[in-house]
Amino acid sequence: MSETDLKRFFLEQVRLFEHFPADKVEEILSRSRLATYEGNEAILETGDEGKFIGVVISGHAEISITDNTGTRSVVSELGVGDVFGVMSLLTGDRIIADVIAGNRCFVLMIPQEVFHACILTNPKAVAYLSRLLAERIRAMSVDLATAQTRAVAKSDDPYALSLGTNTQGKVVVLNVGISQIHFGIYDTHDLGSDIHGIIDNTDEATAHISVTIGPQTRTMERAPFPMSELFAVMQESTRLLGDAFVLHLQDVTAVGHRVVHGGSKFSSAVVITPAVIADIEALSVFAPLHNPVNVEGIVEAMKKLPGVPHVAVFDTAFHQTLPPYAYLYGLPYYLYKQDGIRRYGFHGTSHRYVSLKAAEVLKRPLGELEIVSCHLGIGASLCAIDHGRSVDTTMGMTPTDGLIMPSRSGSIDPAVMIHLLQNHGMSPEQLSNVINTESGMKGISGISSDIHEIEAAAAEGHHRALLAHKAFCYQVRKNIGAYVAAMGGIDVLTFTGDIGETSATVRSLACQGLGYMGIKLDEEKNRNLGKVGSCKVISADDSPVTILVIANDDERLVAWETLRAIERNELIVAMKEDQADAPIPIEISAHHVHLSQADVEALFGPGHQLTPEHELSQPGQFACAEKVHLVGPKGRIANVRVLGPTRKETQVEIAMTEQFKVGIQPPIRQSGDLANTPGVTLEGPYGSTVIERGVICAQRHIHMAPEDALRFRVRDNYVVRVRVEGERELIFGDVVVRVNPAFRLAMHIDTDEGNAANIRTGMIGYIEEIQSRH
Repeated sequence: MSETDLKRFFLEQVRLFEHFPADKVEEILSRSRLATYEGNEAILETGDEGKFIGVVISGHAEISITDNTGTRSVVSELGVGDVFGVMSLLTGDRIIADVIAGNRCFVLMIPQEVFHACILTNPKAVAYLSRLLAERIRAMSVDLATAQTRAVAKSDDPYALSLGTNTQGKVVVLNVGISQIHFGIYDTHDLGSDIHGIIDNTDEATAHISVTIGPQTRTMERAPFPMSELFAVMQESTRLLGDAFVLHLQDVTAVGHRVVHGGSKFSSAVVITPAVIADIEALSVFAPLHNPVNVEGIVEAMKKLPGVPHVAVFDTAFHQTLPPYAYLYGLPYYLYKQDGIRRYGFHGTSHRYVSLKAAEVLKRPLGELEIVSCHLGIGASLCAIDHGRSVDTTMGMTPTDGLIMPSRSGSIDPAVMIHLLQNHGMSPEQLSNVINTESGMKGISGISSDIHEIEAAAAEGHHRALLAHKAFCYQVRKNIGAYVAAMGGIDVLTFTGDIGETSATVRSLACQGLGYMGIKLDEEKNRNLGKVGSCKVISADDSPVTILVIANDDERLVAWETLRAIERNELIVAMKEDQADAPIPIEISAHHVHLSQADVEALFGPGHQLTPEHELSQPGQFACAEKVHLVGPKGRIANVRVLGPTRKETQVEIAMTEQFKVGIQPPIRQSGDLANTPGVTLEGPYGSTVIERGVICAQRHIHMAPEDALRFRVRDNYVVRVRVEGERELIFGDVVVRVNPAFRLAMHIDTDEGNAANIRTGMIGYIEEIQSRH
C-alpha cells in the first residue's frame, strides 16, 4: 500500500481519524511504523507495558482475556480500521488482555509519544476512544480490577523499578553527608554499568576515595578538597575504572540529590528551584547537621550542570501519609502547630522501594498488601505500609528516635535528657554527641557499632556484647508485632540495609516467636542466604507471611525517584499549559452504606429491592430511601443513608470524628479495599446483620472518565495535590485519582475535611502537583 493509499485509508476507513485534517494524518503516519503478524501470533500480551496503539490495516485479530480456570473469552473482534492498545495508554495500567492475530495482519503501530502529541489533542478523537474503552470494558468476562491484578502478576516490571528511559544519558546521584559523600552514576540504556563511589573525609589529612562497577573496585587517596572540586574528583576517580566509564558532564541528563529532611512541606521528590532550596534551608532547624551540607552539594551541582533538571529526594516524604494520631507527640498541641514538632520518619525512599519490590516479587498489587519493612543499617527504622501507604514508622522528628541502633540511642525517657543536663553538666552539643555517636549497641557493648564485631564478641561470651545484640533484636521483634497490630494483619515482612541483609542472626531472632502471626522463617534459607542480589525469599514454604531480604542501594533509589519526579513535573507542566484553568467540582460525601443483596434482605426483608430516591453525581449511582443504624462497641449512629446499587460486599464509610462515637478505628482506604478493616453491626426495620469487615474512612479521591484523565495528564491511581479556592485557600494532598469510563469528574472529601476547611459542595479545585504515580 503506497503512502497516498495509506493516508486515504486512514481518512476514509478509520473512525478514530475521521475528524483529522490530512496533514495531521500524514504526520502520524510518518512517525509510526508498519508491522506484520502471522496467524495466532501475539500482538499484545497481558502484563506488557503499553507503548503504542495499533490500527489494523489488513487481516483480522481478536482481543481476549483468560479467567482463573484458563478459559479464554473474546472481548472484541478486530477488523480492518479497528484500533487496539488504547486502555493501557489511557489508564496507565499494564495491558489487561491479549491481542492475537487471526490471520496474517498488517498493523500500524503508533508510538505513545505520537499518541499523546497528535491524537490526544483532538477532542473528538478522545471522545471516540473513551466510548470505545467503555464498550470493551462492558464486554469483559471479568471485572476491571481482577484483570488489572492479573496484568500485574504477568508483568516483569509492573512498578517501573528499572532505570531505563527512552532518552539515553546518565543520571548522577549525590548523597552529601557530614564526613562522607556517596555518589552514583547510572546509564539509562546500559543498565548493567552502575558506578558507585564513596569519598571518605573522616581523616582530616587525606580523602579516601573508592569507586566500584560490578565486581571491580578501585581506590585512591588525595588531599582534602573543597566542594567546588567535587565533580573534578568524581571524574578523576571514575577514570580509574577505564576510559569507557569516565564521567563526562555533557552525558548527564539529570541529577538527584538525597536530602534528609523535607518536613511537612514535601510529600514527594521535587524538581529543584530557588524556592525549593530556600525551603530546604529553612528545614535545617530539624536536621542542622545534614540539610546545610545537602544544600551545599545542590548549589555546586547546579553550577556545574545548569542545563539539566536537579531533583531533591527527601528521606521524610514517604511518611507524609501518617495519620495525626501516629505522628503527634504527647506535647502541647501548639508546639506542633507553631514549630512543626512531630514525628516525620526517615528512610522513606528505602521503605517505598521495598514495598514496590515486594509487590513485584509476590506478583500482587501493592494496594492489597500489608507490609512491615525493616531497614536495619547504621540507622535503623521499621515502617508499617498499609496498602501502599506509610501509616507508622519508628523514627521521629529526627533519625535518633525509635529502635536502638548501632551508635544511636533510639527512644529514651525525655526526663533522662533533663537529668543529664542538670546532674552531669552536659551541654546540648555533648548530649547530641552522646545519643548519636556513643550510644546504641556501641554504648551498651563498649566494643563497636559494627554488628559483625558485636556478634563475634557475643559468640565468645562477651556479656555486654550479648546484651547489646539481644536488646537490638528484641526491639526489632517488638515493633514488628506492634505494626502487625496497627495494620490488623501482615502479608510481607522485609529486611534491608547492611544489618538486615548480612546478619542471619538478627533476622532469625527478629522472627522468633512470631509464628502465631504467620511469620515462619526457614532457618536453612536464612543461614545460607549468601549475596542477596536484588531480592531473596527466606520464609518457610508453608509460611502465610512472605519474608524477603531486599538489597538496599541508596543511590540507585534516589536515581529512580529522580526519574519519576522529572516525569511528574513534565506532566504537570503540560497540564497547566493545556488546562491552566481546568476546574474540578468538589463534593462533600457524608457517611453512608453500600449493601450486598444478602444484607439488604437481612435488614429490610426477603426479596427486598433498594428504592432509588435521587441520582448521585456518578452515573448509575443513587441515594436510596432506605436507612440503617450503625452499632459499634461504644455507641451508635442512627439513620445512615444506603447508596445503590447493591455491591458484592457491604461497605460502610464514616468520618474520623464518628469513629469515637461508635468505638472503632477504621483505616483510610480506597472504596472496595476492605482487607483487615473492622466490622460493625447494622440494624434495619426487618432485622440486623453483623459484618466482620467493611468499615473504612474513605481516602480523598477524584473520579475521572478517561477523557478527563487525558486532559489533566494523569492516570488511574496517581496521587495528586489539589488547590481549593475559597475564603481561605488551601491545598489537599494525598488525593488519589480513579479513572473509569463510568465516572464523571468530581473530587470527593468527607464531612470532617469539608467542615475543617469551610468547603461546600459545588466549590472547585485545581490539580497543583502530582505526588506519585503508582
